[in-house]
Amino acid sequence: MAELRERFIETNGIRLHVMEAGPADGPMIMFLHGFPEFWYAWRKQIGYFADRGYLVVVPDQRGYNLSDKPEGIASYKSDELAKDVVGLIDFYGRDQIYLVGHDWGASVSWWTAIKYPERIKRLVIMNVPHPKVMNRNMLTNPRQMQRSWYIFFFQLPNAPEKLASANNFEWPVSVLASTSRPGTFKPEELEEYRKAFAQPGAFPAMINWYRASLQCRNEPPASFRVTMPLLILWGLDDVAIIPEQADQSLEYCDQARLVKFDCTHWIQHEEADKVNQMIEEFIKEP
Repeated sequence: MAELRERFIETNGIRLHVMEAGPADGPMIMFLHGFPEFWYAWRKQIGYFADRGYLVVVPDQRGYNLSDKPEGIASYKSDELAKDVVGLIDFYGRDQIYLVGHDWGASVSWWTAIKYPERIKRLVIMNVPHPKVMNRNMLTNPRQMQRSWYIFFFQLPNAPEKLASANNFEWPVSVLASTSRPGTFKPEELEEYRKAFAQPGAFPAMINWYRASLQCRNEPPASFRVTMPLLILWGLDDVAIIPEQADQSLEYCDQARLVKFDCTHWIQHEEADKVNQMIEEFIKEP
C-alpha cells in the first residue's frame, strides 16, 4: 500500500479522522465507507489510486472508529453527513472532487451529489440505490422490507448495541464474514474491524445512522436528479438490497451507467481489480 498519512480535520463542528495517500497536488478522489466498516474498507483502492497520481482521501465517517461521535440521533441525518463531506472538500481547497461511496457511504455520496452537485465532478456508487428508490422499496416492497429487518431492529433503544458488543463484537464480525465470499475478510483484517468497533461510543453512533434515517427529516433538495456523470457498480448477491433497485435508480440520473457483478455486497473487496480499473477509466473519460 502507498504511504498513508493520518490527519484529524475539523469540519461541520466535529473532528474527523482521515487517512490520505498520493501527491497533495493530484486530482482528489474521496472514498466513503459504509456500515460496519471504517477507512480500512478501502485498503485495496488506496494504493492503486495513490500510485496513479491521485490524492486519495479516506475518512472515518462521523461516529466511526477515531472520528468524533456527536450525541443524539439527529447528528447522523443525511444533511449533516453531506456537510461533513463538503467540509472536507473545502479543507483540501478543492472546487470539485471525484466521490466514491459504498453502502452507507454510497447513501452519503448520493445525498452530497444531490445537495451539492457543483462540488462533485464524477460520482461512483456501490450497492445502494438512489434515496427515492430506497425509500419507496423500504416502505412498499415486501421483498425489500424482509431484507431490511435489521434496519427496523436498529430503531430499538439499547438492544442493537447490546447484541453488537456481546462476546467482543462477535455479531458484527460474523456478519462481515458470513455475508461475503469465503476468505474475503482475513482473520487479521477482522481483528482490525473489532478494534474499530470497540472505540468508545462507536457502535451506538454507528447504529444512530439507521435511527436517523427513519426518525429525522432532511431539508428537501431543489431536485432529486443526479446531474453529473455517474457509475453504479452493483454486486447482485447482496443479502440486504434487492438488485432491481439498481436499475430503478437510473431513472433519477441524467448520465449514468450501471455495471453488475456476480459478487456479494462487499464489491470493492471481492472484485477489487475490476472495480479499481473501472473507476479509473470512468474518471479519466473526457
